[in-house]
Amino acid sequence: MTHASGVGSMPGDDQPAYDEAVRLVLDQLPELAHLPEVPGRGATATMTGRALAVMAELGADLQPAGWRLTDAPGVDHRRARSLLSQDLDRLEELTDGYTGAFKVQVAGPWTLAATVEKPRGDKVLSDHGARRELSQALAEGVRTHVRDLRRRLPGVDRLVVQVDEPVLPAVLGGRVPTASGFGRHRTVHPPEASEALGWVLAAIADEGAEPWVHTCAADAPLALLRTSGARGLSVDLAMTSAADHDVLAEALEAGETVALGVVPSLDPATEPTDTGVTESVLRWLDMVGLDLAEVGDRLVLTPSCGLAGASPAWVRRALTLVRTGAGNLSG
Repeated sequence: MTHASGVGSMPGDDQPAYDEAVRLVLDQLPELAHLPEVPGRGATATMTGRALAVMAELGADLQPAGWRLTDAPGVDHRRARSLLSQDLDRLEELTDGYTGAFKVQVAGPWTLAATVEKPRGDKVLSDHGARRELSQALAEGVRTHVRDLRRRLPGVDRLVVQVDEPVLPAVLGGRVPTASGFGRHRTVHPPEASEALGWVLAAIADEGAEPWVHTCAADAPLALLRTSGARGLSVDLAMTSAADHDVLAEALEAGETVALGVVPSLDPATEPTDTGVTESVLRWLDMVGLDLAEVGDRLVLTPSCGLAGASPAWVRRALTLVRTGAGNLSG
């Protein structure tokens, strides 16, 4: 059976919007629901703020230039942790009796290293020791996070943790700007990138959860993600290359999961149909030489990326499209 799910973010700017997002996901994606992110509530609810809330040992605080590591958690770091705890409390209430599969998301070590500053300024990415320390703190925090989720979601028998790495291609390509904006940080070589990401993915797997990596960027290093320990790859199908198609096909043949982003994440000028969504997946399977009957249960359909910038009407329609498309493939 092919499943449908979401990538993570949803529109809204207050707590009722978060509650509504949880209800919508549970209603529209009952076979692989996910923990919604509502970044419109402020910096503590963004991808970076959520990951820092999960991170163990290290402290952080919010500065005019963005998040910065500190000796101890600052007021905004404590607020981020409090908000995550409140959201998980609410999730626990709204998912009472939920069984099956469930997915949560966390920013990956390289996206964090490229967006968070060192205590004295400039990105963590600029310092080998700092980025190593950040990656290990994130891995340990994710381990604790998974244990907490297990306690809160006792009916879930398949827990997926999606590590979001939208900035990884820029990190590998030396395209992340320095604080001045006039230079670029040095390229991080693939072995180091794989090692740090591997710590986080291994922590997820060690706790019995399923580690995925999501990126909707072009030139994503899908082969590196697999060798780092990802057992699921989540991509925007429209952004993939011929080489990416080969890696995705290999992952499916190896028994791993592939989540294909097949519905726009922003309101489109021309709305796709569920038939069109279904046919696009069938065409892709035919192109890579795979049989739906053999790999369909390892396919997941999603929007192309997060839905935070979409209208509420399109969010509901997008989730309906991926659910209906998955149902067509399963039927």
